[in-house]
Amino acid sequence: MHPRPAPVVLGPAGTTADDVLAVARRGAPVELSASALDALAAARRVVDDLAAKPEPVYGISTGFGALAVRHISPDLRVQLQRNIVRSHAAGMGPRVEREVVRALMFLRLKTLASGHTGVRPEVARAMAGMLNAGITPVVHEYGSLGCSGDLAPLSHCALALMGEGDAEGPDGAVHPAADLLAAHGLAPVTLREKEGLALLNGTDGMLGMLLMACADLAALLTAADVTAALTLEALLGTDRVLAPELHAVRPHPGQAASAANMLRVLDGSGLTGHHQTGHDGLPAAPRVQDAYSVRCAPQVAGAGRDTLAHARTVAERELAAAVDNPVVLPGGTADAGGYEGGRVESNGNFHGAPVAYVLDFLAIAAADLGSIAERRTDRLLDKNRSHGLPAFLAGDPGVDSGLMIAQYTQAALVSELKRLAVPASADSIPSSAMQEDHVSMGWSAARKLRTALDHLTKVLAVEMYAATRAVELRAGLTPAPATQAVLRAVRDAGVAGPGADRFLSPDLAAAEGFVRSGRLVAAVESVTGPLS
Repeated sequence: MHPRPAPVVLGPAGTTADDVLAVARRGAPVELSASALDALAAARRVVDDLAAKPEPVYGISTGFGALAVRHISPDLRVQLQRNIVRSHAAGMGPRVEREVVRALMFLRLKTLASGHTGVRPEVARAMAGMLNAGITPVVHEYGSLGCSGDLAPLSHCALALMGEGDAEGPDGAVHPAADLLAAHGLAPVTLREKEGLALLNGTDGMLGMLLMACADLAALLTAADVTAALTLEALLGTDRVLAPELHAVRPHPGQAASAANMLRVLDGSGLTGHHQTGHDGLPAAPRVQDAYSVRCAPQVAGAGRDTLAHARTVAERELAAAVDNPVVLPGGTADAGGYEGGRVESNGNFHGAPVAYVLDFLAIAAADLGSIAERRTDRLLDKNRSHGLPAFLAGDPGVDSGLMIAQYTQAALVSELKRLAVPASADSIPSSAMQEDHVSMGWSAARKLRTALDHLTKVLAVEMYAATRAVELRAGLTPAPATQAVLRAVRDAGVAGPGADRFLSPDLAAAEGFVRSGRLVAAVESVTGPLS
Protein backbone atom coordinates (compact mmCIF):
# COMPACT_ATOMS: atom_id res chain seq x y z
CA MET A 1 0.00 0.00 0.00
CA HIS A 2 1.08 3.56 -0.69
CA PRO A 3 1.46 5.74 2.42
CA ARG A 4 -1.23 8.36 2.82
CA PRO A 5 -0.06 11.73 1.47
CA ALA A 6 0.84 14.51 3.85
CA PRO A 7 -1.99 16.86 4.83
CA VAL A 8 -2.67 19.86 2.62
CA VAL A 9 -3.02 23.02 4.71
CA LEU A 10 -5.31 25.69 3.29
CA GLY A 11 -4.69 29.33 4.16
CA PRO A 12 -6.38 32.48 2.89
CA ALA A 13 -3.88 32.99 0.04
CA GLY A 14 -4.96 30.17 -2.27
CA THR A 15 -3.39 26.84 -3.10
CA THR A 16 -1.21 25.08 -5.68
CA ALA A 17 -1.79 22.68 -8.54
CA ASP A 18 0.18 20.00 -6.70
CA ASP A 19 -2.11 20.35 -3.68
CA VAL A 20 -5.21 19.98 -5.86
CA LEU A 21 -3.81 16.80 -7.43
CA ALA A 22 -2.84 15.43 -4.01
CA VAL A 23 -6.37 15.87 -2.66
CA ALA A 24 -8.24 14.89 -5.84
CA ARG A 25 -6.18 11.89 -6.95
CA ARG A 26 -4.23 10.69 -3.94
CA GLY A 27 -6.71 11.33 -1.12
CA ALA A 28 -4.55 13.77 0.83
CA PRO A 29 -6.29 15.06 3.98
CA VAL A 30 -7.12 18.75 4.26
CA GLU A 31 -6.54 21.11 7.18
CA LEU A 32 -7.59 24.75 7.62
CA SER A 33 -4.87 27.03 8.93
CA ALA A 34 -5.44 29.33 11.89
CA SER A 35 -5.21 32.33 9.55
CA ALA A 36 -7.90 30.87 7.31
CA LEU A 37 -10.22 30.35 10.29
CA ASP A 38 -9.55 33.92 11.44
CA ALA A 39 -10.35 35.26 7.95
CA LEU A 40 -13.55 33.23 7.84
CA ALA A 41 -14.70 34.56 11.22
CA ALA A 42 -13.86 38.17 10.37
CA ALA A 43 -15.69 38.09 7.05
CA ARG A 44 -18.68 36.42 8.68
CA ARG A 45 -19.03 39.35 11.06
CA VAL A 46 -19.44 41.62 8.03
CA VAL A 47 -22.24 39.42 6.70
CA ASP A 48 -23.96 39.24 10.08
CA ASP A 49 -23.85 43.04 10.41
CA LEU A 50 -25.38 43.51 6.94
CA ALA A 51 -27.99 40.82 7.58
CA ALA A 52 -29.19 42.77 10.62
CA LYS A 53 -29.84 45.94 8.62
CA PRO A 54 -33.20 46.72 7.02
CA GLU A 55 -31.71 47.49 3.61
CA PRO A 56 -31.65 44.55 1.15
CA VAL A 57 -28.19 43.20 0.24
CA TYR A 58 -27.84 40.79 -2.69
CA GLY A 59 -27.14 37.21 -1.64
CA ILE A 60 -27.77 37.97 2.04
CA SER A 61 -31.32 39.27 2.22
CA THR A 62 -32.56 38.95 -1.37
CA GLY A 63 -33.45 36.27 -3.86
CA PHE A 64 -31.01 35.24 -6.59
CA GLY A 65 -30.49 35.81 -10.28
CA ALA A 66 -33.62 37.20 -11.90
CA LEU A 67 -35.36 36.91 -8.49
CA ALA A 68 -32.92 39.27 -6.75
CA VAL A 69 -35.53 42.04 -6.60
CA ARG A 70 -37.30 40.45 -3.61
CA HIS A 71 -36.24 41.37 -0.09
CA ILE A 72 -36.28 38.25 2.11
CA SER A 73 -37.32 38.66 5.74
CA PRO A 74 -35.06 37.18 8.47
CA ASP A 75 -37.45 34.36 9.31
CA LEU A 76 -37.21 32.99 5.74
CA ARG A 77 -33.45 33.22 5.20
CA VAL A 78 -32.53 29.75 6.41
CA GLN A 79 -35.21 28.38 4.10
CA LEU A 80 -33.87 30.61 1.30
CA GLN A 81 -30.36 29.14 1.62
CA ARG A 82 -31.66 25.58 1.82
CA ASN A 83 -33.94 26.15 -1.16
CA ILE A 84 -31.24 27.53 -3.42
CA VAL A 85 -29.17 24.40 -2.86
CA ARG A 86 -32.08 22.05 -3.42
CA SER A 87 -33.37 23.81 -6.52
CA HIS A 88 -29.94 24.22 -8.09
CA ALA A 89 -29.03 20.54 -7.53
CA ALA A 90 -30.66 19.82 -10.87
CA GLY A 91 -27.93 17.89 -12.68
CA MET A 92 -28.70 15.08 -15.08
CA GLY A 93 -26.79 12.36 -16.86
CA PRO A 94 -24.05 9.98 -15.73
CA ARG A 95 -21.95 10.58 -12.63
CA VAL A 96 -18.71 12.45 -13.07
CA GLU A 97 -15.50 10.94 -11.80
CA ARG A 98 -14.58 10.86 -8.12
CA GLU A 99 -11.38 12.83 -8.72
CA VAL A 100 -13.32 15.62 -10.41
CA VAL A 101 -15.74 15.95 -7.48
CA ARG A 102 -12.91 15.95 -4.94
CA ALA A 103 -11.08 18.65 -6.90
CA LEU A 104 -14.28 20.69 -7.13
CA MET A 105 -14.91 20.44 -3.38
CA PHE A 106 -11.33 21.23 -2.45
CA LEU A 107 -11.23 24.28 -4.71
CA ARG A 108 -14.53 25.53 -3.31
CA LEU A 109 -13.05 25.11 0.16
CA LYS A 110 -10.02 27.08 -1.03
CA THR A 111 -12.28 30.03 -1.86
CA LEU A 112 -14.16 29.71 1.44
CA ALA A 113 -10.81 29.83 3.25
CA SER A 114 -9.95 33.12 1.53
CA GLY A 115 -12.34 34.98 3.83
CA HIS A 116 -14.09 36.64 0.89
CA THR A 117 -17.27 34.56 0.93
CA GLY A 118 -18.61 35.32 4.39
CA VAL A 119 -19.45 31.75 5.42
CA ARG A 120 -18.99 30.64 9.03
CA PRO A 121 -15.86 28.66 9.94
CA GLU A 122 -18.00 25.62 10.76
CA VAL A 123 -19.18 25.40 7.15
CA ALA A 124 -15.57 25.23 5.94
CA ARG A 125 -14.73 22.67 8.64
CA ALA A 126 -17.68 20.54 7.54
CA MET A 127 -16.51 20.52 3.93
CA ALA A 128 -12.99 19.57 4.99
CA GLY A 129 -14.52 16.80 7.11
CA MET A 130 -16.35 15.35 4.11
CA LEU A 131 -13.17 15.34 2.05
CA ASN A 132 -11.18 13.71 4.83
CA ALA A 133 -13.83 11.06 5.36
CA GLY A 134 -13.73 10.12 1.68
CA ILE A 135 -17.39 11.09 1.16
CA THR A 136 -17.89 12.11 -2.47
CA PRO A 137 -21.25 13.60 -3.46
CA VAL A 138 -22.94 12.26 -6.58
CA VAL A 139 -22.49 14.93 -9.28
CA HIS A 140 -23.97 14.59 -12.75
CA GLU A 141 -22.53 15.33 -16.18
CA TYR A 142 -24.95 18.10 -17.19
CA GLY A 143 -26.04 21.20 -15.30
CA SER A 144 -23.27 23.79 -15.56
CA LEU A 145 -23.13 26.61 -18.09
CA GLY A 146 -19.81 27.82 -16.68
CA CYS A 147 -21.23 31.14 -15.51
CA SER A 148 -22.45 32.03 -12.05
CA GLY A 149 -20.04 29.18 -11.49
CA ASP A 150 -20.51 25.45 -11.91
CA LEU A 151 -23.91 25.79 -10.28
CA ALA A 152 -25.49 22.35 -10.48
CA PRO A 153 -22.28 20.39 -9.76
CA LEU A 154 -21.48 22.55 -6.74
CA SER A 155 -25.11 22.37 -5.59
CA HIS A 156 -24.99 18.57 -5.43
CA CYS A 157 -21.93 18.90 -3.18
CA ALA A 158 -23.66 21.46 -0.96
CA LEU A 159 -26.73 19.21 -0.81
CA ALA A 160 -24.62 16.40 0.66
CA LEU A 161 -23.15 18.85 3.16
CA MET A 162 -26.74 19.49 4.31
CA GLY A 163 -27.29 15.74 4.69
CA GLU A 164 -29.45 15.39 1.60
CA GLY A 165 -29.04 13.60 -1.72
CA ASP A 166 -26.63 10.75 -2.42
CA ALA A 167 -22.90 10.34 -2.05
CA GLU A 168 -20.23 7.73 -2.59
CA GLY A 169 -18.48 6.40 0.47
CA PRO A 170 -14.78 5.54 0.73
CA ASP A 171 -15.64 1.98 -0.32
CA GLY A 172 -17.10 3.20 -3.62
CA ALA A 173 -20.70 2.33 -2.71
CA VAL A 174 -23.42 4.99 -3.04
CA HIS A 175 -25.60 5.72 0.01
CA PRO A 176 -27.81 8.55 1.24
CA ALA A 177 -25.51 11.39 2.24
CA ALA A 178 -27.12 11.60 5.69
CA ASP A 179 -26.15 7.98 6.41
CA LEU A 180 -22.55 8.53 5.33
CA LEU A 181 -22.22 11.68 7.42
CA ALA A 182 -23.58 9.87 10.47
CA ALA A 183 -21.30 6.88 9.91
CA HIS A 184 -18.28 9.18 10.02
CA GLY A 185 -19.42 11.28 12.97
CA LEU A 186 -20.22 14.34 10.85
CA ALA A 187 -23.27 16.53 11.39
CA PRO A 188 -25.31 18.02 8.52
CA VAL A 189 -24.91 21.77 8.15
CA THR A 190 -27.80 24.22 8.49
CA LEU A 191 -26.95 27.08 6.17
CA ARG A 192 -27.43 30.72 7.11
CA GLU A 193 -27.35 34.00 5.19
CA LYS A 194 -25.24 33.89 2.04
CA GLU A 195 -23.84 30.44 2.74
CA GLY A 196 -25.92 28.53 0.21
CA LEU A 197 -24.95 30.97 -2.51
CA ALA A 198 -21.29 30.92 -1.46
CA LEU A 199 -21.17 27.14 -1.83
CA LEU A 200 -22.48 27.25 -5.41
CA ASN A 201 -20.90 30.21 -7.12
CA GLY A 202 -17.46 29.32 -8.49
CA THR A 203 -15.40 28.00 -11.37
CA ASP A 204 -14.15 25.12 -9.24
CA GLY A 205 -15.25 22.20 -11.42
CA MET A 206 -13.76 23.53 -14.62
CA LEU A 207 -10.60 24.65 -12.82
CA GLY A 208 -10.13 21.26 -11.19
CA MET A 209 -10.47 19.54 -14.54
CA LEU A 210 -8.07 22.05 -16.11
CA LEU A 211 -5.41 21.32 -13.50
CA MET A 212 -5.71 17.57 -13.99
CA ALA A 213 -5.70 18.00 -17.76
CA CYS A 214 -2.52 20.08 -17.56
CA ALA A 215 -0.78 17.29 -15.66
CA ASP A 216 -2.04 14.62 -18.04
CA LEU A 217 -1.23 16.52 -21.22
CA ALA A 218 2.29 17.31 -19.98
CA ALA A 219 2.93 13.58 -19.66
CA LEU A 220 1.39 12.86 -23.06
CA LEU A 221 3.50 15.53 -24.76
CA THR A 222 6.64 13.80 -23.54
CA ALA A 223 5.24 10.44 -24.64
CA ALA A 224 4.50 11.95 -28.06
CA ASP A 225 8.13 13.05 -28.41
CA VAL A 226 9.15 9.45 -27.70
CA THR A 227 6.72 7.89 -30.19
CA ALA A 228 7.74 10.42 -32.85
CA ALA A 229 11.39 9.53 -32.30
CA LEU A 230 10.62 5.80 -32.54
CA THR A 231 8.81 6.37 -35.82
CA LEU A 232 11.62 8.51 -37.23
CA GLU A 233 14.02 5.73 -36.35
CA ALA A 234 11.83 3.00 -37.87
CA LEU A 235 11.52 5.01 -41.10
CA LEU A 236 15.32 5.41 -41.34
CA GLY A 237 14.87 9.16 -41.10
CA THR A 238 17.42 11.81 -40.26
CA ASP A 239 17.87 13.30 -36.83
CA ARG A 240 19.76 16.28 -38.24
CA VAL A 241 16.51 18.28 -38.23
CA LEU A 242 16.56 18.06 -34.43
CA ALA A 243 19.82 19.98 -34.02
CA PRO A 244 19.53 22.67 -31.30
CA GLU A 245 20.92 25.38 -33.58
CA LEU A 246 18.04 24.86 -36.00
CA HIS A 247 15.47 25.40 -33.28
CA ALA A 248 17.34 28.36 -31.85
CA VAL A 249 16.58 30.34 -35.01
CA ARG A 250 12.86 29.97 -34.28
CA PRO A 251 12.93 30.40 -30.52
CA HIS A 252 9.69 28.83 -29.34
CA PRO A 253 10.61 27.14 -26.05
CA GLY A 254 8.25 24.20 -26.50
CA GLN A 255 9.66 23.39 -29.92
CA ALA A 256 13.21 23.37 -28.57
CA ALA A 257 12.18 21.10 -25.69
CA SER A 258 10.48 18.57 -27.97
CA ALA A 259 13.40 18.50 -30.40
CA ALA A 260 15.81 17.98 -27.52
CA ASN A 261 13.71 15.09 -26.21
CA MET A 262 13.65 13.38 -29.60
CA LEU A 263 17.38 13.85 -30.06
CA ARG A 264 18.10 12.22 -26.69
CA VAL A 265 15.86 9.26 -27.53
CA LEU A 266 17.72 8.76 -30.82
CA ASP A 267 21.23 9.17 -29.43
CA GLY A 268 23.38 6.27 -30.60
CA SER A 269 20.86 4.92 -33.11
CA GLY A 270 22.11 2.78 -35.97
CA LEU A 271 18.89 3.36 -37.92
CA THR A 272 18.99 7.10 -38.46
CA GLY A 273 20.87 8.61 -41.37
CA HIS A 274 19.93 5.97 -43.98
CA HIS A 275 17.51 8.30 -45.72
CA GLN A 276 19.73 8.66 -48.80
CA THR A 277 21.53 5.33 -49.10
CA GLY A 278 19.14 2.48 -48.24
CA HIS A 279 20.49 -0.54 -46.36
CA ASP A 280 20.78 -4.31 -46.22
CA GLY A 281 20.48 -4.86 -49.96
CA LEU A 282 17.28 -2.82 -50.28
CA PRO A 283 17.17 -0.32 -53.12
CA ALA A 284 18.07 3.18 -52.04
CA ALA A 285 15.16 5.59 -51.73
CA PRO A 286 17.00 8.89 -51.53
CA ARG A 287 15.28 11.53 -49.41
CA VAL A 288 16.63 14.99 -48.89
CA GLN A 289 13.88 15.56 -46.34
CA ASP A 290 11.53 13.41 -44.30
CA ALA A 291 7.78 13.90 -44.52
CA TYR A 292 6.21 16.71 -42.51
CA SER A 293 4.66 14.36 -39.96
CA VAL A 294 8.20 13.24 -39.05
CA ARG A 295 10.24 16.35 -39.70
CA CYS A 296 7.81 18.80 -38.10
CA ALA A 297 7.05 16.72 -35.00
CA PRO A 298 8.88 19.17 -32.67
CA GLN A 299 7.06 22.14 -34.14
CA VAL A 300 3.62 20.60 -33.56
CA ALA A 301 4.31 19.09 -30.15
CA GLY A 302 6.20 22.25 -29.20
CA ALA A 303 3.20 24.42 -30.02
CA GLY A 304 1.20 22.15 -27.72
CA ARG A 305 3.79 22.65 -24.99
CA ASP A 306 3.59 26.43 -25.31
CA THR A 307 -0.20 26.31 -25.26
CA LEU A 308 0.02 24.21 -22.11
CA ALA A 309 2.33 26.80 -20.54
CA HIS A 310 -0.29 29.49 -21.16
CA ALA A 311 -3.03 27.29 -19.70
CA ARG A 312 -0.94 26.77 -16.58
CA THR A 313 -0.52 30.53 -16.20
CA VAL A 314 -4.29 30.98 -16.30
CA ALA A 315 -4.75 28.12 -13.82
CA GLU A 316 -2.23 29.63 -11.40
CA ARG A 317 -4.08 32.95 -11.46
CA GLU A 318 -7.37 31.19 -10.82
CA LEU A 319 -5.82 29.23 -7.95
CA ALA A 320 -4.97 32.54 -6.30
CA ALA A 321 -8.51 33.85 -6.84
CA ALA A 322 -11.56 33.96 -4.59
CA VAL A 323 -14.45 33.41 -6.98
CA ASP A 324 -17.85 34.22 -5.51
CA ASN A 325 -20.71 36.67 -5.96
CA PRO A 326 -21.14 38.76 -3.98
CA VAL A 327 -17.76 38.93 -2.23
CA VAL A 328 -16.80 40.32 1.15
CA LEU A 329 -14.17 43.03 0.83
CA PRO A 330 -12.06 44.35 3.72
CA GLY A 331 -12.68 47.72 5.29
CA GLY A 332 -10.17 50.48 5.89
CA THR A 333 -8.85 49.41 9.30
CA ALA A 334 -6.61 46.64 10.54
CA ASP A 335 -9.15 45.53 13.16
CA ALA A 336 -10.63 42.05 12.80
CA GLY A 337 -8.12 41.12 10.13
CA GLY A 338 -8.90 44.26 8.14
CA TYR A 339 -12.63 43.50 7.86
CA GLU A 340 -13.89 46.19 10.27
CA GLY A 341 -16.09 48.40 8.11
CA GLY A 342 -15.99 45.83 5.31
CA ARG A 343 -18.57 45.64 2.56
CA VAL A 344 -20.23 43.11 0.29
CA GLU A 345 -20.08 43.79 -3.46
CA SER A 346 -21.62 42.12 -6.48
CA ASN A 347 -19.24 41.27 -9.31
CA GLY A 348 -18.78 39.14 -12.41
CA ASN A 349 -15.72 37.15 -11.36
CA PHE A 350 -17.68 33.90 -11.57
CA HIS A 351 -17.64 34.06 -15.37
CA GLY A 352 -15.65 31.10 -16.65
CA ALA A 353 -14.27 32.63 -19.86
CA PRO A 354 -10.58 32.66 -18.82
CA VAL A 355 -10.69 28.98 -17.89
CA ALA A 356 -13.01 27.95 -20.72
CA TYR A 357 -10.74 29.42 -23.40
CA VAL A 358 -7.65 27.52 -22.32
CA LEU A 359 -9.62 24.28 -21.92
CA ASP A 360 -10.61 24.66 -25.56
CA PHE A 361 -7.07 25.59 -26.58
CA LEU A 362 -5.78 22.37 -25.03
CA ALA A 363 -8.42 20.32 -26.87
CA ILE A 364 -7.17 21.82 -30.14
CA ALA A 365 -3.58 20.96 -29.24
CA ALA A 366 -4.59 17.40 -28.32
CA ALA A 367 -6.39 16.95 -31.64
CA ASP A 368 -3.40 18.14 -33.66
CA LEU A 369 -0.99 15.99 -31.68
CA GLY A 370 -3.20 12.97 -32.35
CA SER A 371 -3.54 13.88 -36.01
CA ILE A 372 0.19 14.03 -36.69
CA ALA A 373 0.76 10.78 -34.76
CA GLU A 374 -1.83 9.01 -36.90
CA ARG A 375 -0.12 10.24 -40.09
CA ARG A 376 3.18 8.85 -38.88
CA THR A 377 1.54 5.51 -38.09
CA ASP A 378 -0.03 5.33 -41.54
CA ARG A 379 3.39 5.95 -43.05
CA LEU A 380 4.85 3.00 -41.15
CA LEU A 381 2.15 0.71 -42.56
CA ASP A 382 2.29 1.79 -46.22
CA LYS A 383 4.94 -0.25 -48.06
CA ASN A 384 5.20 2.48 -50.69
CA ARG A 385 6.33 5.02 -48.10
CA SER A 386 7.91 2.97 -45.30
CA HIS A 387 11.28 2.42 -47.04
CA GLY A 388 11.44 -1.34 -47.04
CA LEU A 389 9.05 -2.40 -44.31
CA PRO A 390 6.43 -5.08 -45.12
CA ALA A 391 2.89 -3.92 -45.90
CA PHE A 392 1.01 -3.15 -42.67
CA LEU A 393 4.00 -4.61 -40.79
CA ALA A 394 2.42 -7.99 -41.42
CA GLY A 395 4.23 -11.31 -40.96
CA ASP A 396 3.05 -12.60 -44.36
CA PRO A 397 1.24 -9.74 -46.15
CA GLY A 398 -1.88 -11.00 -47.83
CA VAL A 399 -2.24 -13.96 -45.54
CA ASP A 400 -1.76 -11.61 -42.58
CA SER A 401 -3.34 -8.16 -42.33
CA GLY A 402 -0.87 -6.96 -39.72
CA LEU A 403 -1.77 -3.62 -38.17
CA MET A 404 -4.16 -2.50 -40.89
CA ILE A 405 -7.19 -2.22 -38.63
CA ALA A 406 -5.20 -0.87 -35.70
CA GLN A 407 -4.73 2.20 -37.88
CA TYR A 408 -8.48 2.26 -38.60
CA THR A 409 -9.12 2.40 -34.86
CA GLN A 410 -6.53 5.12 -34.50
CA ALA A 411 -8.11 7.09 -37.36
CA ALA A 412 -11.56 6.82 -35.74
CA LEU A 413 -10.14 8.23 -32.52
CA VAL A 414 -8.45 11.08 -34.37
CA SER A 415 -11.66 11.90 -36.20
CA GLU A 416 -13.43 12.24 -32.88
CA LEU A 417 -10.53 14.29 -31.49
CA LYS A 418 -11.18 16.79 -34.27
CA ARG A 419 -14.85 17.01 -33.32
CA LEU A 420 -13.90 17.46 -29.66
CA ALA A 421 -11.64 20.35 -30.69
CA VAL A 422 -14.66 22.46 -31.68
CA PRO A 423 -14.66 25.17 -28.99
CA ALA A 424 -17.39 24.99 -26.37
CA SER A 425 -16.52 28.53 -25.27
CA ALA A 426 -17.65 29.95 -28.61
CA ASP A 427 -21.22 29.09 -27.61
CA SER A 428 -23.53 30.83 -25.17
CA ILE A 429 -27.12 30.06 -24.19
CA PRO A 430 -28.89 32.78 -22.17
CA SER A 431 -30.51 31.66 -18.92
CA SER A 432 -32.32 32.94 -15.81
CA ALA A 433 -34.87 35.03 -17.70
CA MET A 434 -32.08 36.80 -19.62
CA GLN A 435 -30.36 37.99 -16.43
CA GLU A 436 -27.52 35.57 -17.13
CA ASP A 437 -27.44 36.31 -20.82
CA HIS A 438 -23.86 35.33 -21.63
CA VAL A 439 -22.23 32.16 -20.32
CA SER A 440 -18.84 30.49 -20.82
CA MET A 441 -19.69 26.79 -21.26
CA GLY A 442 -16.40 26.10 -19.46
CA TRP A 443 -17.68 22.95 -17.77
CA SER A 444 -18.52 21.51 -21.19
CA ALA A 445 -15.07 22.47 -22.46
CA ALA A 446 -13.52 20.63 -19.51
CA ARG A 447 -15.63 17.51 -19.97
CA LYS A 448 -14.74 17.15 -23.65
CA LEU A 449 -11.06 17.81 -22.92
CA ARG A 450 -11.00 14.83 -20.55
CA THR A 451 -12.38 12.67 -23.35
CA ALA A 452 -9.86 14.12 -25.79
CA LEU A 453 -6.89 13.28 -23.58
CA ASP A 454 -8.18 9.75 -23.12
CA HIS A 455 -8.39 9.39 -26.91
CA LEU A 456 -4.93 10.91 -27.39
CA THR A 457 -3.46 8.31 -25.03
CA LYS A 458 -4.90 5.56 -27.22
CA VAL A 459 -3.66 7.22 -30.43
CA LEU A 460 -0.11 7.45 -29.11
CA ALA A 461 -0.32 3.84 -27.92
CA VAL A 462 -1.10 2.69 -31.47
CA GLU A 463 1.84 4.67 -32.86
CA MET A 464 4.14 3.17 -30.23
CA TYR A 465 2.84 -0.31 -31.00
CA ALA A 466 3.50 0.14 -34.72
CA ALA A 467 6.85 1.86 -34.30
CA THR A 468 8.30 -0.74 -31.94
CA ARG A 469 7.24 -3.53 -34.30
CA ALA A 470 8.76 -1.65 -37.25
CA VAL A 471 12.08 -1.12 -35.46
CA GLU A 472 12.29 -4.84 -34.71
CA LEU A 473 11.73 -5.57 -38.39
CA ARG A 474 14.86 -3.58 -39.33
CA ALA A 475 17.13 -6.59 -39.09
CA GLY A 476 20.84 -5.84 -39.15
CA LEU A 477 20.57 -2.34 -37.71
CA THR A 478 20.96 -1.52 -34.03
CA PRO A 479 18.37 0.79 -32.45
CA ALA A 480 19.29 3.53 -30.03
CA PRO A 481 19.91 2.40 -26.43
CA ALA A 482 16.74 4.25 -25.34
CA THR A 483 14.75 2.43 -28.02
CA GLN A 484 16.16 -0.88 -26.89
CA ALA A 485 14.99 -0.08 -23.36
CA VAL A 486 11.49 0.61 -24.69
CA LEU A 487 11.47 -2.66 -26.63
CA ARG A 488 12.42 -4.65 -23.54
CA ALA A 489 9.88 -2.88 -21.35
CA VAL A 490 7.01 -3.10 -23.81
CA ARG A 491 7.56 -6.80 -24.40
CA ASP A 492 7.73 -7.36 -20.63
CA ALA A 493 4.37 -5.58 -20.44
CA GLY A 494 2.82 -8.24 -22.65
CA VAL A 495 2.73 -6.32 -25.92
CA ALA A 496 3.60 -8.74 -28.75
CA GLY A 497 6.24 -8.09 -31.39
CA PRO A 498 6.27 -8.94 -35.11
CA GLY A 499 4.73 -12.19 -36.30
CA ALA A 500 1.58 -13.79 -37.58
CA ASP A 501 -1.81 -12.21 -37.00
CA ARG A 502 -3.25 -12.56 -33.52
CA PHE A 503 -6.18 -11.19 -31.55
CA LEU A 504 -5.10 -7.55 -31.65
CA SER A 505 -7.37 -5.82 -29.17
CA PRO A 506 -5.59 -7.16 -26.04
CA ASP A 507 -2.24 -6.05 -27.45
CA LEU A 508 -3.58 -2.56 -28.07
CA ALA A 509 -5.05 -2.43 -24.57
CA ALA A 510 -1.68 -3.44 -23.13
CA ALA A 511 0.04 -0.77 -25.24
CA GLU A 512 -2.45 1.82 -23.99
CA GLY A 513 -1.78 0.82 -20.40
CA PHE A 514 1.96 1.06 -21.04
CA VAL A 515 1.64 4.65 -22.26
CA ARG A 516 -1.00 5.71 -19.70
CA SER A 517 1.00 4.41 -16.73
CA GLY A 518 4.10 6.37 -17.74
CA ARG A 519 6.15 3.22 -18.35
CA LEU A 520 6.98 4.29 -21.92
CA VAL A 521 8.65 7.50 -20.78
CA ALA A 522 10.18 5.75 -17.75
CA ALA A 523 11.85 3.18 -20.02
CA VAL A 524 13.44 5.94 -22.08
CA GLU A 525 14.48 7.92 -19.01
CA SER A 526 16.24 4.87 -17.60
CA VAL A 527 18.77 5.53 -20.37
CA THR A 528 18.52 9.26 -21.09
CA GLY A 529 17.75 10.67 -17.67
CA PRO A 530 14.74 12.97 -17.20
CA LEU A 531 13.09 14.32 -20.35
CA SER A 532 11.29 17.65 -20.56
